[in-house]
Amino acid sequence: MSVVDILSKYHSAFESGLLTTFQLSLIIWSVGLTLGTLLGALAVKWKLAVGIPSRLISFTLSGVPILVFLFWLHYPLQSLLGVVIDPFITAALTLSIINLFAVADVIREVLSEFPAQYLIAGKVCGLSAQQILLHIQMPIVLRQTVPVLLMIQVNMLQATLFASLISVNEIFRVAQQINSQIYRPVEIYTALGLLFLAICLPLNGLALWLKAKYTRDNSER
Repeated sequence: MSVVDILSKYHSAFESGLLTTFQLSLIIWSVGLTLGTLLGALAVKWKLAVGIPSRLISFTLSGVPILVFLFWLHYPLQSLLGVVIDPFITAALTLSIINLFAVADVIREVLSEFPAQYLIAGKVCGLSAQQILLHIQMPIVLRQTVPVLLMIQVNMLQATLFASLISVNEIFRVAQQINSQIYRPVEIYTALGLLFLAICLPLNGLALWLKAKYTRDNSER
């Protein structure tokens, strides 16, 4: 049975797994990008109250493997709290937290290094604070952050594979279930790899193109 035969015969199962993966990713992306951007902005505005705690949490999370963090939230924490939470929710929460702080770090760094002379030039030209934000600061910040944030979201999409280990029926778990029936690991995981290549390569290519075309060194050098 070839890769094409497997994709054709089990297309319904693969579609169901992909749907779960996309649903999980959509939650992770939405939470990470919205709350992460807000946290990054607040970290710059209130360095002591928000910035330092945010950086400490981010630094701590960077030293914990995603799988360990996921398992800790799924087993020990729920046991300590005496609750049972749907694995999909646990996976979404775990990866959303990681994505949130990853996005916040990017936003905080870009805003912290934003050239003050651009803001001064806007004031000299008589622009209001809102006009400076909309017409000067936001366009430059977007040009600097979008490529990096896009790559982070691709990494988050790939990290959803870990959800299979706590019984979330995303695409990797579906592939495992199909393999348990026909035991064709080479063909099945090749098919899985091709699916991810079809999704992730265009996104990574877009991120690299945006970075090459729009990202600039905004320093005074």
